[in-house]
Amino acid sequence: MIKAQDLIEKILAKASSDECIVIVTDKTQANLRWASSTLTTNGVLQERSVTVIAFLKTKDGMASGGVSRTNVDEADIDSLLAQAVASAKAAGAAEDYAPIAENVELGNWQAPHQPTGPEVFKKFAPDLGQMMGKSVSDAIELFGYAEHTHETVWVGSKGGLRLRSDKPIGRVEMTAKSHARTRSTWYGVETHDFSNVAVADIDKDIRQRLTWQERKIELPAGRYDTVFPSGSVADFYVYMMWVADARAAFEGQSVFSKKGGGTRVGEKLSNVGLQLFSDPSNAQLNGAAFVHATASTPFTSVFDNGQVQKRCDWIKDGVLESLLQTRASAKMTSLAYTPLGDNLIMSVDGATGSTLDLVKGVKNGLLVTTLWYIRMVDPNSLLLTGLTRDGVYFVKDGEVQGVTNNFRWNDSPVSALSRISAAGATEWTQPREWAGDMANMSAPALVIKDFNMSTVSPGN
Repeated sequence: MIKAQDLIEKILAKASSDECIVIVTDKTQANLRWASSTLTTNGVLQERSVTVIAFLKTKDGMASGGVSRTNVDEADIDSLLAQAVASAKAAGAAEDYAPIAENVELGNWQAPHQPTGPEVFKKFAPDLGQMMGKSVSDAIELFGYAEHTHETVWVGSKGGLRLRSDKPIGRVEMTAKSHARTRSTWYGVETHDFSNVAVADIDKDIRQRLTWQERKIELPAGRYDTVFPSGSVADFYVYMMWVADARAAFEGQSVFSKKGGGTRVGEKLSNVGLQLFSDPSNAQLNGAAFVHATASTPFTSVFDNGQVQKRCDWIKDGVLESLLQTRASAKMTSLAYTPLGDNLIMSVDGATGSTLDLVKGVKNGLLVTTLWYIRMVDPNSLLLTGLTRDGVYFVKDGEVQGVTNNFRWNDSPVSALSRISAAGATEWTQPREWAGDMANMSAPALVIKDFNMSTVSPGN
């Protein structure tokens, strides 16, 4: 296969459009999958995606059009360029136009992609085998997968963009069932290289939750002080970020729209000293130092390719500081240009301790394992709905009393910001609902007062 860098140079050399940006992503992935405490499949995947974006000057500005393909070789270059130009001509002048960056070099452009492989599991796999052996003897069934992905992105342009970013990321998702599958719990963890994945901790956590499920306590729907582990916090607040585009807020179409016009930037949203930010230089969750966009969306623009990413505070000291912007929307809203980064980090000032430490402070409430099937009900308040799954526990006087029924819940992450009664230490966490969409997120466990468990759910 031709080197990604060489492919980009060959495409750019043939490009006749006023500007051309080429984005190549090489990705390799190693995975393990298991069911009923037995390894079922394993393997290594390799893929390449190529996006060519043509830019054409028009009497009203500039048009853009792009085409994306997999498994591209040199024989495909002419057709890719022709399709991109045709798309740009059909699109007309772009409303998200902004001057395209030139002569920016970031990352080791010439270095090859370093593929991942099964060797990443050299410690995890034997430990997993031991856990499976113990689970079989104790009539516990384990289901799940482990995967490790290394993704390298190159961005090149006629105007001198030569950008490169690498993102190694892995995760484990484990569901455990016992007592003829009448009990079920889930565990997830994110990792860069599996060096921080302790199978013994996974086993301990799973067994503790299955033990809590020895006692069943039926509870009615209602509002409960609810302990959310960091993974559920991540699922809840990633959705908030996905609707936090400044243009929709400026046009009065979102929860972040200000009554009478404009946005709620500058408004205090949280009752605690809460910080929510993205930072490509974060030591644990580092991301690309530049914007790379294969298509324009409300969050990003192909014209913003090559713009430098910096730390962006979304919420600072509980106050809404920024909303997602392209440079074009920033001009419209008169707010700073704040592109979406590769990571999301939440913390609460002075917060320490674990999820179980938070449980000790709850007099009467719930401990949720995961949120599932999250959907929007009302964009104006960001009212979301979803289900609990794989264990909801009744907490009384700081101790777990047993498992209760599942619920359908209805609540807003924005409203919940003002009902935080306690928080734990920030930790790199694994969302469940959005595991494939948001890997680089750190969040604390939270206790949210009066969380609305709207109806009892019959599902397990």
